[in-house]
Amino acid sequence: MARRYDSRTTIFSPEGRLYQIEYAMEAISHAGTVLGVLAKDGVVIAAEKKVTGKLLDMSGAREGGYGGSGEKIFLLNSNVVAGVAGITADANSLINFARQAAQRHLLTYDEDIPVELLAQRLCDLKQGYTQYGGLRPFGVSLLYAGYDPHYHFQLYHSDPSGNYSGWKATCIGANNGTAQSLLKQEYKEDMSVEDAYNSGDEKLEFSTLTLGPNKQPKAKIYKPAEIDALLQKHGLGKKDEDAEMASA
Repeated sequence: MARRYDSRTTIFSPEGRLYQIEYAMEAISHAGTVLGVLAKDGVVIAAEKKVTGKLLDMSGAREGGYGGSGEKIFLLNSNVVAGVAGITADANSLINFARQAAQRHLLTYDEDIPVELLAQRLCDLKQGYTQYGGLRPFGVSLLYAGYDPHYHFQLYHSDPSGNYSGWKATCIGANNGTAQSLLKQEYKEDMSVEDAYNSGDEKLEFSTLTLGPNKQPKAKIYKPAEIDALLQKHGLGKKDEDAEMASA
């Protein structure tokens, strides 16, 4: 029965479902995991990298720009960082749209765009791709970590349907159900950014959004060497295991 209604996003099935949106969400469930945690003094985003290998040129991530490999975590504005799960090419299009929207708001109002407003702008675009013929939904979900003077640190999640919601801690991508269960058990209202670091793992990208000394939002996307040092600092690296095996 589904085959009669899944060829277009503009056709509802008799059960009231839009199959193309569900298929887009299924594609996201196979992507690398992205986890976001809202702390009292900042927001942490950690993402699992799927594209890894010795032959991959990571010189840009190690030496240039603001960090990251350009696969999972992106800087949208000085006060907003985004983590993506799904089709990276679709994510690149949405990231560029979000950056332009943030700069238009800055040019018009001479202030950084509020986090929720930026999420709304992207969701308006994504919702349009579910309503008009000849288009397909974006196969990507985003986590937005941001700060504004009115509501301070915030964490939002949006999906291909154009829905968005605010979270204290959430996860998108592969095994998100298991991760959500763990977050429910371990999340604490008064946890700090340092506490949230313990959610990290290897083969990941890492980003934090905190307030700098001048009380302005400070986004940092960690470079590979910085991630290794951070994991070792919190006892999450595997250097100690390798050393023990060598000594044995």
